[in-house]
Amino acid sequence: MISIQMVLLIIFISTLTRSIFGFGDAVVAMPLLSIAVGLNVATPLVGLMGITTSITILIRHWQHVHFRSLLSLIVPTLIGIPIGVLLLKGVYENVMKLILAGVIISFSLYKMFKLRLVTLTNDKYACIFGLLAGILGGAYNTNGPTIVIYGTLRRWQSENFRATLQGYFLPTSSMIAIGHCLGGFWTRTVLLYYLISLPIILIAIFAGGRLNCKIPEGKFDNYVYICLVVLGIVLLIDTIR
Repeated sequence: MISIQMVLLIIFISTLTRSIFGFGDAVVAMPLLSIAVGLNVATPLVGLMGITTSITILIRHWQHVHFRSLLSLIVPTLIGIPIGVLLLKGVYENVMKLILAGVIISFSLYKMFKLRLVTLTNDKYACIFGLLAGILGGAYNTNGPTIVIYGTLRRWQSENFRATLQGYFLPTSSMIAIGHCLGGFWTRTVLLYYLISLPIILIAIFAGGRLNCKIPEGKFDNYVYICLVVLGIVLLIDTIR
């Protein structure tokens, strides 16, 4: 049995990652918390953590959100979610997850080595990225990487990047959390862990915000790509297993 201190440490590190870069908390928390407290507790707990992080960051930095991009991404994502559930769940699931992992890793390495890649100057193609994110989210709960890639192609500044991702994740994560609640996953154990960890979550959000401001703009992009590589590798290992 893993101690409550270890659970709180996992929550702190994962929330700190999300607060600094705008994404990545689930990648850090889910594998470790699943071992520590079980999947039925870890899944709704991470969902509540994500909503708390998004709301807290948005309260302080809502003015940095690219609202036009946000609306252009959320609507097609909501359309894509049921498509993903209907079409991508099946015999091709592992093949598609391997392709997704390959795309994430290849894109990140491509950018890290400073090779020339297309830059999006407007939100003309946001609907395509949003729809793809919804399909992947509906099928595999992996809508984040597509939106992160879109943000890097749009060359969002670090503060805009972080805030806009929270504006995107808040409504989509809220839908998932509502599903957890209606499905009976908000048990007394889940809510107890959440209440105990809430001060740790808030401290991590504050610390992550301070660290985000200290990262030079050029360095921030590289750190995002490193996080994406790690995310792709985790997805690859999970699929092979």
